[in-house]
This record gives sequence, structure tokens and C-alpha cells, in this order.
Amino acid sequence: MIKELAKKNRSYRRFYENKKITEDELKELVDTGRNTPSAANRQPVRYKLVCDEVMKEKVFECLGWAGYLKDWAGPVKGERPSAYIIMATDKNAKAECDEGIIGQTILLAAVEKGMGGCFLGNVNRAKLAGVIGLSDDMKIDYCIALGYPKEEVVLEDIPAGGDIKYYRDANQVHHVPKIKLDDLIL
Repeated sequence: MIKELAKKNRSYRRFYENKKITEDELKELVDTGRNTPSAANRQPVRYKLVCDEVMKEKVFECLGWAGYLKDWAGPVKGERPSAYIIMATDKNAKAECDEGIIGQTILLAAVEKGMGGCFLGNVNRAKLAGVIGLSDDMKIDYCIALGYPKEEVVLEDIPAGGDIKYYRDANQVHHVPKIKLDDLIL
């Protein structure tokens, strides 16, 4: 079951924006994520939940969407995320790998509920910190965009040394090349 969830957990970038996600649903996702392991049990990650229409628009303006899709500026109105979870830590915190573990867990929990998301590191952190009113002693690490996926994402094997760049075909199907298992094993 976890393998199937992992396969369904893609970086979705287009959503049914009219299908809302509530703050309670976001809290439930964070509650799942907060129960993951934390380096030295420090638990340094804090969360800003965004599902309000005005704030969603402001957050959207701080995000970069798909580095390999040079001619695409991100989802158009009507296909934008229904909510965001912004992950932040104290500027002096040692989070090592916490954000990745938590983020993946949140995304797997979202997929289990029929949602999808995109774990974004391409963030204008200074601008976003101002938008959400983050205190000066905190820093933004990542932003998770969430919604109900409006796109098809296809995984495909690539040969050793093949191109890893994801792409969209003429029908807007998003293709994600994955290195074959045998080519990963040392």
C-alpha cells in the first residue's frame, strides 16, 4: 500500500482550484507529519496554514513552479492550489532532515485523502516571510502546495545515463522519467 501511495504522490502543479481544503484538513495533515521522527527529537518545524482566498493569492506570487518547463509560469487561475502549508524553523535550528521527512509524510497523507501536492523549494523566502508575518527569528524552509490534482502524471523508466528532465506532451500529460531500480543499486 505504501508503494502505491508513493507512486501516486507526484509533484502535481495543476489543481481543481474550486475544490476547497479547509483549515481543519490542513491541521490533520500537519498532525500526521508532526508524528514523524525528528533529529535528536528537536521538533523544530512550525507551520503556517493558508486556505484563505486572499492569502492564497499572495503566497502564490512568491512561488516558482517547474524549473524544466521554461515556457510555463505556473498554474493559471482556476488551476491553482486550494491551500498551502508553509514550513518554517528558527534561524538557528538544526533541522537536518526533518523537513523532508515531514513533507513527504504530509504529501502521502494528502494522497491517501484524494489530494495531491507539490513540495516547493523555489520560494521567494523574504517576500513570503513578509506576506505571512513571520518573525525575524524564523526562516521559511519549504512550501507545500495542496489541492485536488487536475493533471495526469506518468512515471516512465529511463536507461542508465538517460535524461532525467520531466516534460509535458502535446496533451499536457506530465511525464516523469525515473531511473530503473537495477541502475540504482550499487
